Amino acid sequence: MVTLPPGPSASRFIQGVYALSMPRRGMDRMRRRYGDTFTVNIPVFGRAVVLSDPVDIKRLFTAGPDEVDNLEQNLGRVLGPGSLFALAGEEHKRRRRLLVPPFNGKRLAAYERIVEEETVRELASWPTGEPFPVLPSTMRITLNVILRTVFGAQGREYDQLLVLLPKLISLGSHLSVVPVPKIDVGGWTPWGRFWSMRRAYDVIIDRLIDIAEKSDLDERGDVLAMLVQSRYEDGDQMSRTDIADQLLTLLAAGHETTATTLAWAVERLRRHPTVLADLVDEVDAGGKTLREATVLEVQRNRPSIDVVGRQVKAERFEIGRWSVPRGYSIVVGISLIHDDEAIFPNPHTFDPSRFVNARPDLYRWIPFGGGNRRCIGAAFATMEMNVVLRTILRDRTLVPTSEPAERWRSRGIANAPGRGGLAVVRPR
Repeated sequence: MVTLPPGPSASRFIQGVYALSMPRRGMDRMRRRYGDTFTVNIPVFGRAVVLSDPVDIKRLFTAGPDEVDNLEQNLGRVLGPGSLFALAGEEHKRRRRLLVPPFNGKRLAAYERIVEEETVRELASWPTGEPFPVLPSTMRITLNVILRTVFGAQGREYDQLLVLLPKLISLGSHLSVVPVPKIDVGGWTPWGRFWSMRRAYDVIIDRLIDIAEKSDLDERGDVLAMLVQSRYEDGDQMSRTDIADQLLTLLAAGHETTATTLAWAVERLRRHPTVLADLVDEVDAGGKTLREATVLEVQRNRPSIDVVGRQVKAERFEIGRWSVPRGYSIVVGISLIHDDEAIFPNPHTFDPSRFVNARPDLYRWIPFGGGNRRCIGAAFATMEMNVVLRTILRDRTLVPTSEPAERWRSRGIANAPGRGGLAVVRPR
C-alpha cells in the first residue's frame, strides 16, 4: 500500500514558484512544518519525496537500480544521451567503469602540477589592495585545468573551447532546471541557442579525437586520450558522440561547482581570521591536515548543489515508514542534512576542526551525492580545491573582513556567493 509523507497541498505551479523564489529557506521551512521527510510537487521533478534523515539517505544510496535509478529529468537533457547523467541501469555501470581509471590516485598526482600552474598564472592578474570577486578567477582556473587534463586541448581547439564552453555551460546550467520544449522553437530561443552551441562543440571534439587517434596515446595523460583507447568488456569502444557527451559531463561536474566552492572558501576564510592564520602557518610548514578539513567544511557549510535524487523504478519503494510508488522522485536535501544540529553541532558555524583527522560520513556529508551515482570526479575536485587553496595561501595574503556573509546566488545548477567571493589580497 502506498503511504506518502505529508507535504503542501498547493498546485505544482504554486509550489514551483515557492521553490524558485526561496529554494533554501523554503526547504527548511517545510522540514520544520512536516518533519524530516515530506512530499512536494514541483516542475521538472514532479511528485517527489524529500529526505533529510541519514538512515533514509543510506537506504536510498544503497538501493539497487531495480528499485531506484537515474532521474529522468536531469542534466542528461543538456549533456547528451551518452552522459553518465542520462544513463541508467547496466549501461550506466558499464560506462562508469571506463571512466574510473583517469581519476585514480597516480593519475591525480600527475594533474596536480597543471592545477598549480593554472593557479599561479591566474594569481598574477589579481589586483593588490583593492576588492575584486574571485569567482571569475576560479572559473578560469577550473576551466583551463579541465581543458588540459580532460580534453587534452591545445592550439586552435583550446582557444575555441575557451570561448565556447563558458557560454555553453552557463546557458545549459539554467536550462537544466526548465522543461525541454516539445516543438522546434527556433534558434532565437534559449534552447535554440544552446543546441547551436552544442553543434559547434561537437565539431571541435571531433577534431580533437582525430588529433588523438593520430598521436602516441601512450604518451598522453589526458582523459580524452584514455577514452579513445578504452574498450568495453566485449571489445567495443565508445562512439565519438558518447565521448563528446562524457567530456561535457566531466566539465559540467567539475568546473562550475568546484569554482563556486573555491569562491565560498575565500568568502568564509576572510570572515574567520583565526582559521585563515592557522592555514597560512600550516602551508608555510608544509602541512595539509587543516586545509583538507577546511575544504570539507566549506562544502558542508556552503554546498554548491541543493539536491541530489533518484526515481522509483520498482512498483513501490519502501523507505522508513513510507512506501513510495513507481515514477516518484526521491530527493535528498543536501543543505537540510548539512544544517542538522543533531548531526553537525552548531551547524551554521564555520568550523573546519570538526573534520580534522576525521573522515566524513558519506550518508551525512553529501556534496558529491552518493551510492553508485556519486560524482565520479569527486577525488579530482577535492585535489583541485586543495591545490588551488594551497597556492593562494602560499603566494598571497588574504585580508580578513568584518563585513556580513555574502548571500547565496543561484547560477542554475550551482549556488555561488552573491558578490562572487569578494577578496582583498596582497603579495606575500
